[in-house]
Amino acid sequence: MKIAFFDAKPYDKPSFEKYGQEKGIKLKYFETKLNEDTVDLAKGFDGVCAFVNDTINAVVIDKLNEMGVNVLALRCAGFNNVDMKYAYGKLHVLRVPAYSPYAVAEHTMALLLTSIRRIHKAYIRSRDYNFSLANLTGFDLHGKTVGVIGTGRIGRVFIDICRGFGMRVLAYDKFKANDLDNGDTIRYVELDELFENSDIISLHCPLTEETNHIIDENALEKCKKGVVILNTSRGGLVDAEALLMGIKSRKVGAACLDVYEEESDIFFEDNSGHIMEDDTLARLISMPNVIVTSHQAFLTEEALENIAETTVNNLISFFENNECENELCYRGGNTQDCKSGKCF
Repeated sequence: MKIAFFDAKPYDKPSFEKYGQEKGIKLKYFETKLNEDTVDLAKGFDGVCAFVNDTINAVVIDKLNEMGVNVLALRCAGFNNVDMKYAYGKLHVLRVPAYSPYAVAEHTMALLLTSIRRIHKAYIRSRDYNFSLANLTGFDLHGKTVGVIGTGRIGRVFIDICRGFGMRVLAYDKFKANDLDNGDTIRYVELDELFENSDIISLHCPLTEETNHIIDENALEKCKKGVVILNTSRGGLVDAEALLMGIKSRKVGAACLDVYEEESDIFFEDNSGHIMEDDTLARLISMPNVIVTSHQAFLTEEALENIAETTVNNLISFFENNECENELCYRGGNTQDCKSGKCF
């Protein structure tokens, strides 16, 4: 079995080589992203493996079909970069629904603590032997209210971490977990109540038509003055322009972003020798109360191992049994996990 592996990075290879060799999968690594201009590289392969910033649109899907490639193995949980409605009946799409919720949740808390305790500023100062405490005053997390949008695996781990700090939790999810709301320290509420009463808001939901720009100008207007916004999920959940305006107006006290809605041509690459053409991102990074990391929340040894193992097992399951429990289907426009593998 030969798989074309797009957007390959050095940290991907050890785990994929390990599990690929064990299962007899030959991987050809391409540093370029999968898109309309590069899809021809998949010619002669049995399937393709893609990541979050690859573009699998109608043109790419048709090209893959023409070349006899009908399996796409996503080595991630999200699939908003795939035109799923167009893929139905043409392309089998496999994903990794969970790799390490701890990795992402812990990175989210690391960003929050770094921001509110000014750790990044103290680090830079101490490198110059400046040990002044001026303008380094933070605030306690204990007793604060955190709004968590999305209570899946990652959201729930983040809630556990927040409860460890003695925080109150207001949660929102279209599909509520039966055992989460205790009526006291963790409560499900509607979005408006979450916005109005949260000191900190953390996003842990997928990017869909409903959640696109869930944090926008209207949402920020409802928030407390000085609210802290955390996004380690998908960039499109936050309207970056609205966030920038919120920071400038002092409505937003701080923002911690591991993702950005226009990140596809920027993140995962070394752009230090180039002029940043994205003015919004450049202005956000220049703000003293904004921390941006490069979509690295998933990047732990445990997560990379889990991603590689699940992706390889997905491919083996599909090719050997013509079914995969982690296949995505579109039925009537609604995404669901396909347990039969007989999507078309």
